[in-house]
Amino acid sequence: MDEVRVRTRAHQEMVDITTEVAAVAAKAGWRDGICYVFVPHTTAGLTLNENWDVDVRRDSLDMLEGLVPSDTPCRHGEGNSPAHLKASLMGFHVAVPLKDGKLVLGSWQGIYLCEFDGPRTRRVLVEVVGRSA
Repeated sequence: MDEVRVRTRAHQEMVDITTEVAAVAAKAGWRDGICYVFVPHTTAGLTLNENWDVDVRRDSLDMLEGLVPSDTPCRHGEGNSPAHLKASLMGFHVAVPLKDGKLVLGSWQGIYLCEFDGPRTRRVLVEVVGRSA
């Protein structure tokens, strides 16, 4: 298993980590398989989404904010319950097929770390399982 570190710059943002994950997948040396990506944090998530138009990221964050406003009063003492819920809505893992040593993504797809309680340095764990022939 490898680890990618991602430094977020805003309280809420979506960071394209496709290049970093693809590098880990290529380094693993498998021809075909699955690249499993997991974020071990409760206030950050992962998703696959369009990586061509930055407005998709902005719209996603705006819509999540509409569903779970950051100023929602909560019982959790740290004051970041909305971040926990947004991360749960996005999910904490993605699995991407690997073919000929490369990630199999749609033409416009990218892998995103979704930050909901930043800025922070986040860990992203990447495990590639496959076969060489």
